[in-house]
This record gives sequence, structure tokens and C-alpha cells, in this order.
Amino acid sequence: MPSPSHRNVQTRPTRPSNGRTRHAAEREERKEHGTPENSRTPKRRTQSPERSPRRERTPQKRTRSPDRRSRRIVVEEENESESESELEPRTPQKRREKSPARTAQTRRRSPERKSKKFVVEEKHKSYESDTTARSSNPLSIDSLAKLDALNEKTGGQVKEREKRDRVWSEKKTVKEKVVTGRVAKEKVKHRRRSDGTYGKVERRRVVSGPLLEEGRSKRARGGFVSADERKGKRRFGKRCWIAFGVVVLLLIILIPVAIVVSKKKSAPSGGSGSSTSGSDPSNSNLNGVSENDIPTAAKNTILDPFTWYDTTNFNVTYTNDTVGGLSIMGLNSTWNDTTQANQFVPALNQVWAYGTMPIRGVNLGGWLSIEPFITPSLFNTYQSNQNIVDEYTLSNILGPTKAAQVIEKHYSQFITEDDFASIQAAGFDHVRIPYSYWAVTTYPGDPYVPKISWRYLLRGIEYARQYGLRVNLDLHALPGSQNGWNHSGRQGPIGWLNGTDGALNAQRSLDLHTQLSTFFAQPRYQNVITIYGLVNEPKMTALSQSAVVDWTASAAQIVRKSGMNQTVAFGDGFLGIEKWQGQLQGISGLVLDAHEYTIFDAGLIALNHTAKVQYACTGWTGQMKLSEDTTTGYGPTLCGEWSQADTDCTTYLNDVNAGTRWEGTLQSTDRTVAVLSPDCPSKSSSCSCSSANANPSSYSNTYKSWLMMNAEAQMSSFESAWGWFYWTWTTESATQWDWKAGMANGILPSKTWNRNFNCTSAVPDFAGQGLSENY
Repeated sequence: MPSPSHRNVQTRPTRPSNGRTRHAAEREERKEHGTPENSRTPKRRTQSPERSPRRERTPQKRTRSPDRRSRRIVVEEENESESESELEPRTPQKRREKSPARTAQTRRRSPERKSKKFVVEEKHKSYESDTTARSSNPLSIDSLAKLDALNEKTGGQVKEREKRDRVWSEKKTVKEKVVTGRVAKEKVKHRRRSDGTYGKVERRRVVSGPLLEEGRSKRARGGFVSADERKGKRRFGKRCWIAFGVVVLLLIILIPVAIVVSKKKSAPSGGSGSSTSGSDPSNSNLNGVSENDIPTAAKNTILDPFTWYDTTNFNVTYTNDTVGGLSIMGLNSTWNDTTQANQFVPALNQVWAYGTMPIRGVNLGGWLSIEPFITPSLFNTYQSNQNIVDEYTLSNILGPTKAAQVIEKHYSQFITEDDFASIQAAGFDHVRIPYSYWAVTTYPGDPYVPKISWRYLLRGIEYARQYGLRVNLDLHALPGSQNGWNHSGRQGPIGWLNGTDGALNAQRSLDLHTQLSTFFAQPRYQNVITIYGLVNEPKMTALSQSAVVDWTASAAQIVRKSGMNQTVAFGDGFLGIEKWQGQLQGISGLVLDAHEYTIFDAGLIALNHTAKVQYACTGWTGQMKLSEDTTTGYGPTLCGEWSQADTDCTTYLNDVNAGTRWEGTLQSTDRTVAVLSPDCPSKSSSCSCSSANANPSSYSNTYKSWLMMNAEAQMSSFESAWGWFYWTWTTESATQWDWKAGMANGILPSKTWNRNFNCTSAVPDFAGQGLSENY
């Protein structure tokens, strides 16, 4: 029902020409026809010229008598039969029944009130048919003319109203219900038709979800259909499309820029690894396990697999069994040692002839013992004044919960099964796995994440077994720190065999070896773990040498008492290989582990490129042979770490924000004294790290040839003893310390045995070939 403001204003009819009042004429008419008193025709008023126009009353102030008739007259162009059959109006009683719950503000209609829609022709017929009966009250010609004019005006207003109604109907949103699995119709309702009449109108069919999914309807999911959609109009205006275009243009510009910046930040030197950028594991092997299978006491502990970030290839069946006090949770009960790493080496269940068959191995550095230069992304988000320089300070600032999340994700993603497969494919036959004491336990005041790395160590050993790779276990960090360097866990003073808690930490370390050697003495590890390391790089230049030797002897005896018959490795402590002649020679099954680098020595880093290769051939070979001879050295010797790098320019290599020897910016640290003048071969201000740290794609062919020859020369030298382990397999951005990236960029051989240089031929003059000595 339209609002009162849309009602037509009628004119007042003139008095009949016979002089009787209009009221008297109407009373006589009702008596003749038997019309009730309360159903008289509406009054028509004429507005005198003298009176000012009437104001339209507002809906709030307008009232109507219950028996007052409607003033709207609708002009119908259809014939009488069509009006009766198609435009059947509803009576006031029906309308009241259909809408019983009108609000107080809605205008009510008298029960006797007729429909608003009158046909003018019927009115004329009524006047014409009753002319004889009402001959005493005929309409004048002038009145009929005014009535015709009124009808024409009323018809135009009705058409305008119909137009407004159609616009209103189009704007109204129709929400249709979706019935899943079938096509449904809404209940038939009486609604206004487009022609202005009321009648039964069926709502549109609602399309179900299944039909949409099968592509048999263009209706949007959810059943909502807008008026614009029904009329085929555009859903969006011009301004909306302009805004959308601007957003798309910005995305096109910004996304490539962000990607380029991200790539430059994450891998400026073409490293091959990533610490935490991979996707989360699916952990699908938990699908058949119920959380109810985990005892209440074990829930949310290290033994609850539902708390593990990664369960890939772990046995997730709960067990609290231990060996040597160390959990076997995650291990399978069977194993297979028949795999060969390659055709040139024996299977795991066969004997390896150490000393005659060279080791060609690689380190998994920066994985279970975090190092800033290998994974700088874990450290470069902090400000220098926060002093986040090692795993101790990193764990401390993160806090126990966040540290566990961040570091376990690193364990999961930095080294995976794919890496072990690639290591085998590259021709390696051994892997050295550094790990830290907090894989076993932590002590009061330690912020390290405890025990999580233990299961990743066990899984790594199983991956090595799967690909026929023998394992060198390397305990890289001891309580108190054995060297004060960041890869020992805590950079700073040495607290192992030194300081207030030096003896306590030494005993703690021996207790750790009691547990570890007992665990790895199990039959399942006899063939796959062939070298067991006692401690990585004890800084014997700052410790009591005799105390370190005595501790080493005690640790070796513990390992033997635990039942381990594998080779035990101990570090040279930076004393020099010749210093070990006559030391520890009464203990069988030991091997001396020497780490050989040219870049941490002021004399060696200053050698030009040709001299560096010559030193790798003569210097390293001479030292290996000297050490292998028990009359001049210890005896069995291997090189546990080396690199092809010819500078110390790699970010964070000399500790976080410490500077470099190459450029003369090295500040005094716990690792070394300050070097404040350039140490590159030219020893001038022209010494620069820019080219050394550049992406390897920008290396000149001459520089690539030198890097390859420098690596092959060292491999040849170290194989004159027991062999070698390259440092390291992968990094985030340090190409010259990254075998995987070096192999991909053509500066390391694709197979460890495919080498073009073995120190038997002359070393070329690289400076003469245009290779800069200062970069």
C-alpha cells in the first residue's frame, strides 16, 4: 500500500443544476436503490478560486473514518471481461485475513470499505443506467467535462505510481532459500503484480548446491539472487571497476619488487639451503593413532607425538622405553644394512678398510648445532645492540615456547631425507653429523631447547642407513663451551675444564658420553655409526693441554666400557699435528681429527691464488703424511672440516657483526684478536669482499676454474691420510661453504671422484689469466 503522500487530490464537484443540495440528492438515490446509509459515495470537493491550495497532510497527522471510501480511481484500458477475469481485486476482508499483524503505524481499513480500484467505465454505466430513476438529479454537461478531465489526470497519476512501484520492486532484494540436494519452490504468496493489481505470484526457483557444483546453473552459491542479476544488469558501477583496476595495477608492481627484495635478502650469494621457508609437514602417520593411546603422564611431553612439529618417517607408537636413559621413541624395530652408497664402496654390513680406502664425506653443519653464518636468517632480524650471536642468546630472547617452535621447524626443514638422497647421488660415502649436548639434557640456567633434536638425530642416522652412508657422530657442543665460539652454543668465556664450573662441566660431559655410548652400542648402530666423536674443536691454546688429554683418555675408556667398538675421533685442538706425536697412542681405535682452513691464518690468507693451490698440494699433503707416521705424529688422521673458500668474507663467519681479515675490519672477539688492516694479498685499501660475496653466476670463468682446482687439490691431499669431510653440505647464502650450491654452480665436482686435478700437474699463473688478488 502506497504512502499517503502518493494519494491523488480530488476536486470538488459542482452542485446539481436543479438547486437541491448534493446531500439531499444522494439520500434520495440511496432510498431508491436500497443502498445502506454507511456506504455512500465519496465526497468530491471543488476548490474555489478564492481559496489557497490545500496542503498535503503528512502520514502521521492524517486520519480517516472507518466508513470512508477510497479516493483513487484507476483508469483501465482493458475491456470489462479482461478486468473481471484477470484483474480480480481482493476484497478488504481478504486483505485483512492475509495481513493480520499490521503495526500500529499502519493505516487500517473499515470492514465495509470497498476496494480502492474502481473502473471509470462502470461508474459511467451506473450514472447512465439510472438516468430515468434519477431524472430529478442529472449531471450537467459542464460537470461531465470536469469529470472526464479528472479521469485523465487520475490515469496519468496511476501510471506514474506504477512506474515508481516497478522501480521499488527492482531495488528490493529477494533472498531465496537453498534446499540442499533438490530444487525447491517458495510458498505462493499474494503480491503486487507489475500491473498494479494483487494476486498469486510464485517466487523464482531456487537452485540447489549439487546442481551448481555440476555446472548446470550459473546461479551463485548460496541461493542469493539480486535484482540486477535478474534483470541482466551490471553488478558493479564505473567507479568500482576503476578502483579494482588500480588495486590490480598496484599488485602487479609491488609483488615482483617484493620477490626481488626477498631473494636478495635471503640468498645474496646463491646458497642452496633454507632454514624455515618450507611447507609444514602433513604428519599423516598420526591418522591411525588416537590421542587416548598416550598416557596422561606423557601428554604434552617429549614422548607425545601429537606435540611434534614433524612426524615424517617416525614411529609414532607410544613407548617410554630407554637405552642408557635415552628414549627410543620414534624408532622402528627393524633396519637394513645391505645398502651401498655407490659402486666403489662396500655395503654397510661389510668392513670399511680405514686408512687404505679414503673417506669422502660431508658435514651437516648448522643443522642440529646452529651457526649464524650457515643460517643467518635466524639472526639477522635482531638489532646489533640486542647481541643475538649464538644459539644461547637466540633461545633466550625467544623464550622456551617460541624457541621450541622456531628451532624445531629449523630441524625439520633445513636437512630432510632429500638431502641424504642428494648426498649419496653426489658420490659421498660418509656424513658427519654435528649435534649438541642439549639433545640429551639441559642444566640449570640453560635456555636451550631440550631433547627435541635427539629424535631428529636418530631420524638422520636412519636416513643415512637408507642411502648406504656411514655416520661420523660429532658432539659439537659440551656443557660450559669447550672453545667459547658461537658454534659451541655460547659465545664467550670457556667454561669447560676452565673457570668456576670447569670441573663440573667436564664431569657432565663424561656422563653424557656414558649415556650416548651406551645407546649407540646397540646392535642396530654397529654398522652405520662407524666414527664416534668425543668433542669438536676444544680450544687447547686457551686450556690446560694436559687436562684436555686426560679428559680425552677418560672419555675414550667410557666409550669402550659401554661396548662401542667403533673408531673414536678426537680433535687436534689447534696445537698443530706434530704436537700429538706420542699422545694417547696407548688407546686403540682412535683417530686424530684435524680441521684445515687457509683463511683463518694471517699468513695463509695473504697468499695469492696460485700459491694457495700450491700450498693445498704440498702443505696439506705434507702434514697428512707427517701425522700418519707414528714416529712423527699421532698416527691415524682424517680431515674433519675444510672449505674451498679463499676469503673470510662470508657474513657472520667471524662471529655476528665482527668484520673480516680480508678487508681489515675484524674486531676483537673471543675467536681472535682484532685485524684492522687489510689481509688480502695486495694488503691495500682495494681489498674488497664484494666479488667474493657476489652471486656465483657473476663469477668469471677464471675464478670458477681456480675454485674448482683449489677444492680438488685439497681432496687429493687429504686422501693421502684417511680422507675428508667437506664443511658443509648446505647453507642459506654462503656458496663457497656449500657443496650443494657449489656443485650446482660448477665450482665443485658433480661426483666426488670425478676430478681433473690431483696435484701431479703444474699450477697455472691465475694472476696472469686476469684473476684479481683483491676482488
